[in-house]
Amino acid sequence: MHGVRHFVWVSERDGWRHAYLVSRDGRETKLLTPGNFDLTEPNSPFGAPFVQAVDTVRGLVYYLASPDNATQVYLYRSRLDGTGRPERVTPASEPGVHRYEISPDARWALHTWSTFDTPPTTELVRLPEHTVVRTLIDNARLKRTLAALARTPVEFTRLDGTRGGEPGLQYDAWLMKPPAFDSTKRYPILFNLYGGPAQATVLDQWDSFTYLFHLMLAQEGYIIASVDNRGTPAPRGRAWRKAIYKQIGVVDTKDQTAAALALEQRTYADATRVGVWGWSNGGTITLNLLLHSPTVYTMGMAVAPVTDQRFYDTIYTERYMGLPQDNAEAYRRASPATFADSLRGRLLIVHGSGDDNVHYQNSEEFINALIAANKQFTMMDYPNRTHCICEGRNTSRHLMELLHRFLEENLPPGDTPRQ
Repeated sequence: MHGVRHFVWVSERDGWRHAYLVSRDGRETKLLTPGNFDLTEPNSPFGAPFVQAVDTVRGLVYYLASPDNATQVYLYRSRLDGTGRPERVTPASEPGVHRYEISPDARWALHTWSTFDTPPTTELVRLPEHTVVRTLIDNARLKRTLAALARTPVEFTRLDGTRGGEPGLQYDAWLMKPPAFDSTKRYPILFNLYGGPAQATVLDQWDSFTYLFHLMLAQEGYIIASVDNRGTPAPRGRAWRKAIYKQIGVVDTKDQTAAALALEQRTYADATRVGVWGWSNGGTITLNLLLHSPTVYTMGMAVAPVTDQRFYDTIYTERYMGLPQDNAEAYRRASPATFADSLRGRLLIVHGSGDDNVHYQNSEEFINALIAANKQFTMMDYPNRTHCICEGRNTSRHLMELLHRFLEENLPPGDTPRQ
């Protein structure tokens, strides 16, 4: 330990998450990753190892980044002496999101990558050349099965925040369109959102949980969309991520509404058929959108939502909201239960009564508030299931069929001629 003269330090001191080389006495600080971009670790905002590896023999530091596109993630390296520019290690021919487990000597790595429409491939690569030594998992059978399905490539886009949001602000989004998409017709839009500081959804990576469900809906005539608002852990700078501080339920609702209004301006969007669904924080934002933007969203499906910010884990909530006794009004504004009397759209609430993450009391409080306001809604309780609502025979299938049925009944699928 006494021979160590420098260490690598990650900081957002200049507005971007960068790696610095710092002398042990603190007198010298050298920026290793210059540029307007963030070191990133997808959906790992809580103390993630943003530095992937340090190769002291070759004088290199490895990290994940995407200087030009927040929906992509690649391996980069910089020199420990601070000279030169960041260099992309992941081959330019491979798009998508890439993750690495690098050996202590930085000579080998397990490399896993995927795109939105393509399941993951895992391979052993040799560094620093990124030479593929062996493919370990290729998911070939799944890829062949998917190739036989009717689908169109996902569209990544940006939606403008001018209408109801922040002028000049752009939101990353993806769109899944019907296989027989016709731009001269109009389609219902279903947003799938998370919107919180623990997860970004607009990433060019495979999602084994919802991809097939959403593809089925697209085949039925829905356009499925997802948007990342400010406060999500997207690699878009410190100001983007911290905009939600003490503003949960406010900034995210405002941004998502602005993005929906922007999408509605496209000629193929049916503004009279716009729905939203989400799980956990996604369930919370679903409720907030129905309550605060009732003229935009006509229906919603909230799974395991937080309805009162005082009921969730202090290590999470107080990180972003401060103490409830110091910020009572912020907690009140952030809680859907406060605004239950504003419900106008059609709502499905789903919760596992044994949820040990978002406790069941969240839905109970919100339901009581809806009853007091004489608001009609639909509720499904999964007895003794936890936050995943996955325990017990046929539970997952039952849940997805429930969502599917409620969606079809309250947001009819299919295209209509444009007037």
